[in-house]
Amino acid sequence: MARRGKNYFSPLKTLNTDKNKSYAIDEALDSIIDLHYVKFDESVDIAINLGIDVKKNDQQVRGAVLLPHGTGKEVKILVFAKGEKEREALTAGADYVGQEDMITKVQQGFMDFNRVVATPDMMASIGKLGKILGPRGLMPNSKVGTVTFEIGKVVKELKEGKIEFKAEKNGIIHASLGKISFGPLKLKDNCMALIEMVNRLKPASSKGVYIKRISLSSTMGIGINLDIIKLRNEAM
Repeated sequence: MARRGKNYFSPLKTLNTDKNKSYAIDEALDSIIDLHYVKFDESVDIAINLGIDVKKNDQQVRGAVLLPHGTGKEVKILVFAKGEKEREALTAGADYVGQEDMITKVQQGFMDFNRVVATPDMMASIGKLGKILGPRGLMPNSKVGTVTFEIGKVVKELKEGKIEFKAEKNGIIHASLGKISFGPLKLKDNCMALIEMVNRLKPASSKGVYIKRISLSSTMGIGINLDIIKLRNEAM
């Protein structure tokens, strides 16, 4: 097991944090930024623990949201489309566009992209890429809007910071809210946008507490729990 360095434990003393204490979102973000000690621009991540039973099909939580300030990460988009939609994708800023030629290229190992969009008429053809794109979370999906004829709109949104999210097997959603350099206001805007979307996607069959816990952390920093009650009041 890797040993923690003194730079990791120093924030614990400064924050005087413990597993049971929670903080207002402004205080949490200010602390994450103030306690930043590494030389690179860390990502700020969120973990949302949901009170759902992911084994039930009607309690799956999956969606997409356009973060107001993006994520600060480079987005390279591959689009599978034909004819006019191919030209539309390029005009909107897609990095790579193709059909069978691009399918073959991906099969041969090309992976210089981190988002994939396709028109519905291409899905039968790219099904053969399921074993390549699926494990990486890159397979186009209509539930998150990446299978669509509105190619131009979707490509622009992805370039501007639209992200996908999904509750994993333990009912936790993990996502990036941006970079430390964004500052607290932009990070808060992104955080609230994601939480509001997750709230909207609450399954009708989910009973009891839906959002059980939310924590924020930087790449190399400690997790800080948010005060759910204060957060809910602020979102109203």
